[in-house]
Amino acid sequence: MTIKAVVFDFGGVLIDWNRDYLYRQLIPDETERRWFLDNVCKMEWVVQQDGGQSIEEGTAELIALYPAHEALIRAFYARWPEMVQGVLDEGVALVDQLDAAGVPLFGLTNWSAETFPYAWERFDVLRKFREIVVSGRVGLIKPDPQIFALMHAEIDKQLPGIRPNELVFIDDNLKNAQAATALGWHGVHYTSATEAESQLRALNLPI
Repeated sequence: MTIKAVVFDFGGVLIDWNRDYLYRQLIPDETERRWFLDNVCKMEWVVQQDGGQSIEEGTAELIALYPAHEALIRAFYARWPEMVQGVLDEGVALVDQLDAAGVPLFGLTNWSAETFPYAWERFDVLRKFREIVVSGRVGLIKPDPQIFALMHAEIDKQLPGIRPNELVFIDDNLKNAQAATALGWHGVHYTSATEAESQLRALNLPI
């Protein structure tokens, strides 16, 4: 078995994004903040925008449900860059090692089409990837098998005939890694760079 390409998720692997970075400033009380992020600006709502819904529409819908929290809801995307602390150095080092060894790299990320340009403009590591599938641009979201099929098709354009078992997918979300594995890819649940390196070496990747 030969691995011919590695596909990376971004948030939590290469990019340090966390809602708390902003909302610790806006809601200092831990209990209040957790309630707000678990019930109002919850991840299920974020995923709607990551799946292609416009920020304007998503914000309006949430304000209609929670009008008393309008200011805090609007802050989510108005101050979205404050949720991004920068790159995760260990993950970036992993990309650099694979790139230096000549391993073809691709990106598959759940990310709003409207906020992704912010990351693209600021983080050079993203230019290491031959192709990036952004969920908000294609209207599909991990772990939907269709977005993996789309990623596979994009890779196949550059590496014709590549099979699922020749692909590795690295994601900090266990469900996404499992979805890749279910499709015949080698799903790696990213918990640390050290653990990921160990799994990549076991697949005979030059790292």
